[in-house]
Amino acid sequence: MNKILEQNLLYDFYGELLTDRQKDVFEQHILDDLSLKEIADETGVSRQGVHDSIKRSIQTLLDYEEKLHLVEKFLAIKEELVKMTSLVDTLEKNEKTEEMKHILDRILREL
Repeated sequence: MNKILEQNLLYDFYGELLTDRQKDVFEQHILDDLSLKEIADETGVSRQGVHDSIKRSIQTLLDYEEKLHLVEKFLAIKEELVKMTSLVDTLEKNEKTEEMKHILDRILREL
């Protein structure tokens, strides 16, 4: 999985468990794509301090995932739903298969 995508998913699931400062720095770097220097200038922290904060935040998010496996479960469920959608597509088209397809599509959009 793409490193940025993985970090975004980890943040989506566990970001609220970070401190406000960690969330702010993480969002600026990962989500807003600001450089370490730009964040350092804005927050009044050294570039190294920003780097350490981001590194600690990512490790904290990984630690939560290691214990809870929410991202792993989310991706597995999404993959199974995609497989189910493909299987429904192979069935003879009727009112029930169309309804199943719509339900699966709605679930996938919500994920």
